[in-house]
Amino acid sequence: MYKIAVLASTRGTNFQSFLDAKARGELENVEIACLITNKPHCGAAEKAKAAGIPVYAIDQTDKTREEFDLEVMKVLDGLKVDLVVLGGYMRIIGPEMVRRYKNRIINIHPSLLPRHPGMDLSVHQEVLDDDDKETGMTIHFIDEGVDTGPIVFQKSVPVEAGDTAEKLKDKVQGLEKEWYPKVVRMFAENKLPKK
Repeated sequence: MYKIAVLASTRGTNFQSFLDAKARGELENVEIACLITNKPHCGAAEKAKAAGIPVYAIDQTDKTREEFDLEVMKVLDGLKVDLVVLGGYMRIIGPEMVRRYKNRIINIHPSLLPRHPGMDLSVHQEVLDDDDKETGMTIHFIDEGVDTGPIVFQKSVPVEAGDTAEKLKDKVQGLEKEWYPKVVRMFAENKLPKK
């Protein structure tokens, strides 16, 4: 069984997509070993608890990034996790963790990287401000930069007349819900598209 750990801090939209894919039988060879969060009452943590998935809430108060990451790594190593999946994880991962799990930590970003790195709604507004003809989502490996790691997978949608940042967010989240679980399954089956 291929084990993943999901790291999340927000509503749990991406986490729910994994639960839904599991329920549909699309991740039968994937075990969601745990959810790790720095926000114990976030939506993702509540969804995990409701689904019977272990939640590790790690307190970030008065901890350096390295100290916090060390606690995360203890959980990951203890569970022998194959892949670390970030879904709305509002922390920068430090260099030690990046090195230890090289090419085993993936993140999803709501634009077609390298265009428009950064945070959520501002990304969609940048797409509109730059008159981009398309936008989409990128799944990429984590490296020591922010949204700079090697791209694993991308899917696009057209930017249409009348689109707002909120409408683009909805379109892109639709792609994320569909494709993030599929890409995790590709990892589990060693079927990632070749570059």
